[in-house]
Amino acid sequence: MYDLADVLPDTEIDPGTNLLIAGPPLTGKRRMAFDILASGANRGDGAIVVTTKDSANKVLGSITDSVTPGVEPHIGVVDCVTKQRGIGSIEEDPRIKYASSPVDMTGIGIKLSEFLQEFYEGRGVTENRVLLYSVSTLLMYSDLQTVFRFLHVFTGRIQSADAMGVYIIDSTSHDDQTMNTLKQLFDAVIELSEGSDDNGPQIRTAGFST
Repeated sequence: MYDLADVLPDTEIDPGTNLLIAGPPLTGKRRMAFDILASGANRGDGAIVVTTKDSANKVLGSITDSVTPGVEPHIGVVDCVTKQRGIGSIEEDPRIKYASSPVDMTGIGIKLSEFLQEFYEGRGVTENRVLLYSVSTLLMYSDLQTVFRFLHVFTGRIQSADAMGVYIIDSTSHDDQTMNTLKQLFDAVIELSEGSDDNGPQIRTAGFST
């Protein structure tokens, strides 16, 4: 079973669950997702991030900043931006694998599978949390049908590996039809909305068992 850190403290997630975090910009989606990964890393779960927005170095920093000092987490990053942008160096780091761009969905899937196999078989890490950051970037480069097919395979891979998938999407960047189509792929959804006061964003959940 997987937990959701301080996001939903009393909620446990079954292995193979795919969770979508949706909301407008600046509502804390990214921080929430990294908190969920860090919570698992603190107890020995693997943390794998497929990043279509930030460089691997920024992602590694976000995870290490979130875990408890002294913990050496099992981290893997599939970097889909560094090669495409042509800026920064391609580092030889066992924690990083590179895809050519967010359009290279076959390559992304292969790199993810390599990390899952390495963690599960090579390190004996049987519980892994996988973050895709973000679905909105994929939709900038490919049409909805292509992204839907990719996510269908991606979520299936999470299920077969008994992992937990976490996905971020900017809900205000896409129309209702797109959002409703994509939501079919996920077992549970956390929707964030702007807070009406100083208490921060409001959280609405769907698909969680009580």
